[in-house]
Formats: sequence, C-alpha cells, structure tokens
Amino acid sequence: MASGGIYELVDALVGPPERPPIGTAPQPLRPEQYAIPNPRLIMDDGFGLASSKGKIPVLIPPFHNHIVTAKLNVPAGAKSLQEAQRHLESVLQRLEQQFPPPPSGLGVVVAWGLPYFEHYIPRLGKSSSYFRAGTSYPAYLPVDLMTSKQRGRTVYALQESRTFPSDEPPPGFGPVRLEQNDVAVLLRSDSLDHIMTATNAIFGTGNNQAGSLFKVTSIRRGFTGGAHTGGQGLASKLALAAGIPGADMIPRKSPIFLGFTTTIRDAESSVPVSNFETLPGWTDQWPNGYFKHGTIMPLSHLFQDLVAWYSKIFPTFDARIHAMFRPGVSFAPGTVTADPPEQNEADVLTGVQKYHAYGHNGSMQPVNRLQAQTTGNYGHVYPVNTAITNRGDFATLDNPFHYTSDPAGDHFSDQKAAGLHFLLFAPTTETFNRVRLAMDGEFPDGRRAPFSSRSSGAGLNSVVHTTHRQNFLIPPRSHRSFPLTEFLD
Repeated sequence: MASGGIYELVDALVGPPERPPIGTAPQPLRPEQYAIPNPRLIMDDGFGLASSKGKIPVLIPPFHNHIVTAKLNVPAGAKSLQEAQRHLESVLQRLEQQFPPPPSGLGVVVAWGLPYFEHYIPRLGKSSSYFRAGTSYPAYLPVDLMTSKQRGRTVYALQESRTFPSDEPPPGFGPVRLEQNDVAVLLRSDSLDHIMTATNAIFGTGNNQAGSLFKVTSIRRGFTGGAHTGGQGLASKLALAAGIPGADMIPRKSPIFLGFTTTIRDAESSVPVSNFETLPGWTDQWPNGYFKHGTIMPLSHLFQDLVAWYSKIFPTFDARIHAMFRPGVSFAPGTVTADPPEQNEADVLTGVQKYHAYGHNGSMQPVNRLQAQTTGNYGHVYPVNTAITNRGDFATLDNPFHYTSDPAGDHFSDQKAAGLHFLLFAPTTETFNRVRLAMDGEFPDGRRAPFSSRSSGAGLNSVVHTTHRQNFLIPPRSHRSFPLTEFLD
C-alpha cells in the first residue's frame, strides 16, 4: 500500500503541483463529496494544447487517481457502527484540515455498495419511511421515480451491477466479475504524496488511522492528462515506460491511451445535475432526502487493446475518428480534441443504415443529454443537450489492479497492461444502464443496431473488454461516514 510503483513517474513528468498562494483563505467545501470546487479549464487548440487561440473548453482533472475497495471489519451492531462512524469521520476531517481541495490538494470520496446497506442497515428496511423520536426519514435508499413508474414497481437509484451485451469476454478471458464490496474510497490529487498520506490515514492501523475498520480488497491506481503544459502526455510516456504493446502509436499529446480528449467541458454536467435531487421527478430526494447532494458511482475496469485500435482493426486516423465519434465526420490529421455536432437517436440510426456502424461518443449522446430545456429543483434552467452525467475515469497500467486480496479470482498479473478504471457520477443506476446499452447499440425505445455489439461497427467495443463491475452510492459530505448508522438503536 505504501508503494506508488510506476505511478511515481507522474510527478516527475508533470512537475510539482500548483499550490494556492500563502495566506489564501481556505475554499469552502461543497456538500457534494465528488465535486472539485475550482476545476482547471483550458482552451484547447484541437491538438491537446492550451492555447490563447484555442476554441474548445477542456477540463483538466487531477493527475493522480486512486481507488481502494474494502469489506468492513466492524460488527453489525448499532454501538460498533456508530463508533466506527465517529472514528472514520474524525480521520476524514483531519485530512480536510491538512489539505485544500483538489486538484492541488486532496479529494476524498467515500462511496458505499449495496452489501453495506443490506448487511449493516437492514433494520431500516426498504419501506416508505423510517420513524425515530417522532421524525420521519425517507426510505433508506433513494427511489428512482422514473424507472419505478415505467416498470410499475419500486426501483431504487442504487442497483446491483449487471453485464451488458458487449461484456462477452474475448477468448482466453473469464466472465465479468460483479463485485460485492462494502465501500470504495476515491482519492484524487496532483500530488502522489498527498494521496499516499490519505491512503495511510484511512487504511493504516495506527491510533489515529481508520484501517482497523476495513479489510482492503483492491487498490486501483492510475493517471490522466499531463500534455496541456506542452510536454508529452502521461498516457504516451507511461505506456512506453511500461513496455505496453502499441505504446509507440499513442499520440504524444493524448490524455488517454486511445488518442482523444474525453473531458470536454460541454460533454460533462455541472455537478448538481448528477445529484439525486436536482432534476425534477428523477428520485425522491427532493427537497429533504437524507442523500440529497449524493449520486451513484458505477465503477468498472476495462482492458484496452492498443495494437488492435491503432493498427489491426482501425488502422487509419479517419477510422479511429469514426469509431470514437461518428461515421462520416472528418478532422485534421493529428486532432486530439474534437467536439462534433450533437446527435439524436434518429441521427445515430440513420448513420447505422448508411455506414453499418456507429460511433462510441455519438451513440451515447441521445441518452446522456437532456432532451428538453429543464428547470432544476434549485431554479437553474438547463438547456437542451445538457449532459446528465460526469465522468471520473482514468488510465491505468494495473492488470487489473495494483493490489488484490484475491489474485486468482481477479486474474491478477504483475505484467503491466493498458486499461481504464471507469467511473461515472449519475443520478441513478438506470441512467448509467441506459447509456451503457446505447454504447452497445440498444436504445430505450427498443430499436437497436442490426449487428453484434462486439463488431468493428460498434464504436470501441471490439478493442475494449470489461473485467469487473460494481455500483456504489456516494452520500453527501455530511453523511459520508457509515451513512444511516446514527439512526440505529
């Protein structure tokens, strides 16, 4: 846990993190754990560089991203859980006092899986309300109102993870592992030292550390960005350093292994849209839900076949543009940051008929954007095509994880591999499911692409495959430590 491994190269490649000037007042922390209060924004010139003449606004995430998953090492009783809640919260508050928010400081996000709620909070029940001392609290899991209405039964915003059509494993690989962790902790910073300090505080076993509460099941490490300052991107440099097949074909300025920018500002929601309570009619957390300012975090790991992407299946720049965005579009050779026009479902299906293919990005736009102007519960007006979800994924060389407590079950290898730890912030699990099905050419109205979801016509699906999945609930900052245990008698 104390070793950064190959990811120690990141700090050497991008230099020391920017720090707020001495005497700068601390930034107030938002109620959303997953929010970065002042995200970096550049105007990209289309080739992966910040430029005064750039036209595409691009968000620059923290360079280091780590996730630790765990089972709980706490008895399932009210007193033990409440003591654990106080212990963990005290550790998290000390970290907040020690570091400013990310990207220069430290971001800590604590997310909880269904096993936690089912095994440790069963007495609250999945009923309409929980009563204590004359006060009514909403059902302990947020309800997905739209999906419940469509299906004629109660559907919760947090659901078990599932597999999707393109999750069928390639030859030689086992099926997707649907994980059952109690908790996941996401750590984000420009400084590896900051992340290692937080990892030690939360999972170490000293007197002022919280590690006695957990049994770590995996450590997942990775990185993003690095090229906007003018140097070579981290994806290219670290892949070359690790000897990844196909690394020499990664564009020097690309923030990811597959050669394109994925953090265009207009493709991300403003943070509140991803909350449970922001969009009217989506969940039951407005106006006084316990999990208001929270969200759902689907987490998965994917391998990426760089040789297939750059030479075997999509050997030309145009072929990769079409697979990533949409068939028929054209950009200048060497383009890293592209922002093609929006597509609706009819556009995607027309492209399928014309080209017998669809693009990865284009296929998901119709289900990941608001289809009408919407006034949120806080009074903000969101225009048509506002993104609903926020991405938080990052490149990795893990195979599939930096550490696992179950090497055989997770098919762990010391050999480095190009991959992605994918995570998303979404108002409901079903939001993610609809987007992921669209990636496989299946749309909410029942129409679908007339070819295999693993074919070369299905965007990126032929060069990536998923190994692990689990969905988590991110509570608001005020309830991040062992949520709901304060109500146990």
